[in-house]
Amino acid sequence: MPPYQLVYGKAYHLSMELEHRAYWATNFLNFDAKATGEKRLPQLNELVESRNYAYENHAKLYKEKAKKWHDKRIATRVFEPGQRVLLFNSQLKLFPGKLKSQWSGPFVVTEVSPYGHVKL
Repeated sequence: MPPYQLVYGKAYHLSMELEHRAYWATNFLNFDAKATGEKRLPQLNELVESRNYAYENHAKLYKEKAKKWHDKRIATRVFEPGQRVLLFNSQLKLFPGKLKSQWSGPFVVTEVSPYGHVKL
């Protein structure tokens, strides 16, 4: 009998024959499963470490790209002492009221620091 049989015109291998060939190959090569497993374990650990590194690197690149995109769209505002401004209340976004305004004021700017800090 050949090592394969035809089913619907296509060849297939019997699993028993494949197991026998794999067993023969391991015996022929003096294949020690325990020693091979000990050699393979550091390789698997290295593979896991490289996957983690790739994931962290990808996440880092994504965060940098998102920050650059966000920073590009921030409009810089220059305030002068004596200027009247409105204050945005971001807490109202969490509990929206239908007719509540998220802006309060007007307030007068009293002091401006060189780093953008403003006292109202």
